[in-house]
Amino acid sequence: MRIALKFPQHRINVIDTPGHVDFTVEVERSMRVLDGAVMVYCAVGGVQPQSETVWRQANKYEVPRIAFVNKMDRTGANFLRVVEQLKTRLGANAIPLQLPVGAEENFTGVIDLIKMKAINWNEADQGMTFTYEDVPANMQADCEEWR
Repeated sequence: MRIALKFPQHRINVIDTPGHVDFTVEVERSMRVLDGAVMVYCAVGGVQPQSETVWRQANKYEVPRIAFVNKMDRTGANFLRVVEQLKTRLGANAIPLQLPVGAEENFTGVIDLIKMKAINWNEADQGMTFTYEDVPANMQADCEEWR
């Protein structure tokens, strides 16, 4: 899938490539023309063998990338395990910009480690709106450590 976003002075092309091994050639073809990539990892499954292949392709073409960990509301979600896998399995210099508030059925938002504010999504509208709040006291030490 390809989407073009136009701004007054910039154009951003979003290219969604499948993560399945059957599409390795298509992913590599895309890597050759990218200025950057957002690599998406499941908070439950973490870094998969195909993730390693795509990471090597990005290294080959010197594509700058950021990682996004999704599915934090799923049973078995573990953000810090995925961060560790990014380091050990991919050799990435993984530095979180956010930490999750809770996990699984208790996932309610994230801590922005730059602003040092909690971003909590509104359950009533399925996260369409959110509020900035102070970092919960029980997460203050972890946030200071990661910051």
